[in-house]
Amino acid sequence: MVKQLSVFIQNESGKLASVTEALAWAGVDIRALSIADTTDFGILRMLVSDVQKAAEVLDSLNCIVSQTDVTVVAVPDQPGGLARVLGLMAGANIDIEYMYSLIGRGEEKAYMVFRVSDEDRLLKLLWENGLQTVSAAELGIR
Repeated sequence: MVKQLSVFIQNESGKLASVTEALAWAGVDIRALSIADTTDFGILRMLVSDVQKAAEVLDSLNCIVSQTDVTVVAVPDQPGGLARVLGLMAGANIDIEYMYSLIGRGEEKAYMVFRVSDEDRLLKLLWENGLQTVSAAELGIR
């Protein structure tokens, strides 16, 4: 499993820029991100190179930050690769709370970040079907 940061930020001009600039100044690399917004606020979900340092930086900006375990799956980078994984999850009745992609560093793999209803069942399902998860260390996350 990989630690993800979820940051609640106001939906106003420049707020996202200030968050990413502060992380850059602290030497924290963003490995993946997703943002979902509403009229008043957004939820920025990120995988970063240094979770603790990023959390401290974000706290100093008075951001509300939480840490969540997510699963990063190495999906075959070919037509139908993601469809197979999602089909297996549907067949096992594993609900996806959210998912987003990650720029891969491996060859012939695409990486998808999943937050699901039953992490243990997902891990077993992936293993039984010859699919791999990606560790925090493999992503350069500490």
